[in-house]
Amino acid sequence: MNHRSSEKHFIGEAFSIQQLRKLGFDKMARPHSHTCYELYYLLHGERVYFMNGNVYVARKGDLMLVVPGDLHSTSSSQVEEFERVLVHFSADFLSGEDGAILEQAPFLESGMIHLPLKEQPELEKLLLGMLAECQEHHNFYETFVRQLLTEFLIRVHRSALGADDMPQPRHPMHQKISEISAYIHEHYREPLTLEELSRQFYISPAYLSRVFLKLTGFHLSEYIRVVRVREAQNMLRNTREKIQLIAEQVGFEHVSHFNKTFKSITGSSPLHYRKQHRM
Repeated sequence: MNHRSSEKHFIGEAFSIQQLRKLGFDKMARPHSHTCYELYYLLHGERVYFMNGNVYVARKGDLMLVVPGDLHSTSSSQVEEFERVLVHFSADFLSGEDGAILEQAPFLESGMIHLPLKEQPELEKLLLGMLAECQEHHNFYETFVRQLLTEFLIRVHRSALGADDMPQPRHPMHQKISEISAYIHEHYREPLTLEELSRQFYISPAYLSRVFLKLTGFHLSEYIRVVRVREAQNMLRNTREKIQLIAEQVGFEHVSHFNKTFKSITGSSPLHYRKQHRM
């Protein structure tokens, strides 16, 4: 793997930025989520992105927006080389009323934003300006980075409002995996197996298993467990249902299996999670 990477630069725990160029096939070690926003802008090449249950192919000028809490992963497409700028920031990083931009589309949900060609040079200038400020540490650089990020978000907001909403063509298997993910999110309460899903979507079990792992970073059975546990987390935060009933409602036959799976994915027991996150 040949790569060129700048150091990841931080402003406290509220902001980070990194530019990275790689040659060769790779994938993110594990799908994950953040408590902050993620902006993944592709300067060159192509990447496959899985987030919020959908498979996307990002190319130059595409911005992948991930809102806090959404699972996502990235992997190589058939194009080996890519270069990207990755930004993480918390809502608190923006000053005062500037944070209101995050309450507007397209920042309300994760997705891919194809930025107009005429806007790309200025948006790339803003991203690289943030990177340069973090590298050089001139006086008031933190304030300047905050201003550059705010301008970037406003420009993305305006571009998204004027964008053509026609969906980009997708590879048939990318579409199929997105459909299978949507099916899992709709039917997670029911018994779901690789064999059943392969019959449902007319794909051999071996091929479905291999492609699902390649595009999402999850084994299929693991993804089903994650979807069930994330729904259980929502119920633990927002209802008073007993844990055994929640386990049944999200598709677990035995509460002991639910407790074990929940802890392996979240790091805490359902009861401890409820106590920590009770609304």
